[in-house]
Amino acid sequence: MNGVLIIDKPAGWTSMDVCAKLRGIFHEKRVGHAGTLDPMATGVLPIFLGRATRAVEFAADSDKEYYAGMKLGVITNTQDTTGTVLEERPVTADRAALEAVLPRFTGELEQLPPMYSAVKKDGKKLYELARKGIEVERKPRHIVIKELEITECIDPFTYVLRVLCTKGTYVRTLCHDIGAALGCGGAMCSLRRTRAAGYTLSDAVTLEQVLAADDPTALTRPVDSCFVQYPAVTIDGRNLSKARNGNPFPWEGPENFYRVYGPNGDFLLLGVCKNGMMSTRKNFFEVT
Repeated sequence: MNGVLIIDKPAGWTSMDVCAKLRGIFHEKRVGHAGTLDPMATGVLPIFLGRATRAVEFAADSDKEYYAGMKLGVITNTQDTTGTVLEERPVTADRAALEAVLPRFTGELEQLPPMYSAVKKDGKKLYELARKGIEVERKPRHIVIKELEITECIDPFTYVLRVLCTKGTYVRTLCHDIGAALGCGGAMCSLRRTRAAGYTLSDAVTLEQVLAADDPTALTRPVDSCFVQYPAVTIDGRNLSKARNGNPFPWEGPENFYRVYGPNGDFLLLGVCKNGMMSTRKNFFEVT
């Protein structure tokens, strides 16, 4: 079993819960995901099965899009409404005030990871320390918020934000920081991921659909669907032999990543061309 399955993750499940469920359905030990979603979050979760797990590192680096509910006037220990309320404040900021501060949170930023996160400090996950009441110094992470806008005002205290961001962005921290900038505090109250690894909600299926399918493998996508942004090349003969043995082969083309296929159309590898030679960045054919 080799392929990519785009799951619309349900609320209440961890990303690893989904992997464990699919491991049983597909009878495949090699199962991984690209981009952790918190249990309260829903939406696009790319799952990689079999040898396709070799693509996780590339998929995880992609931009992601979210629709986040933000509740103003509340501060929690987890920066979302699943946590313990630490403080409640009156909200005097209106939509215009919120729109005025959003440009401060757009572009290149240094974001401090929350204590309730899987980031490690001296080998310990921060959330393990946080649950013991321990707070430690963290290093800010460089992130980029490419697009940030209000899409809905649910009530005077609750808004929905659309966020297009780079890897490693904590959207609940973004909500917390925006609330701090408004002086009233804020916490994320919902999160739905609508894009990850180049896939969108239109590509996703639910766990119920997978369970109900006569042939769940029919719902998967080929691993090369992760790399459609790169040009495709087909090789045969000596070049094919070299590629299958992990050796570079001559290829005249612009310096870039390439999808490399065999003469029968089978996807072999992600290659990188430089100085007239194509080298393997990651192979995806079964080694026999």
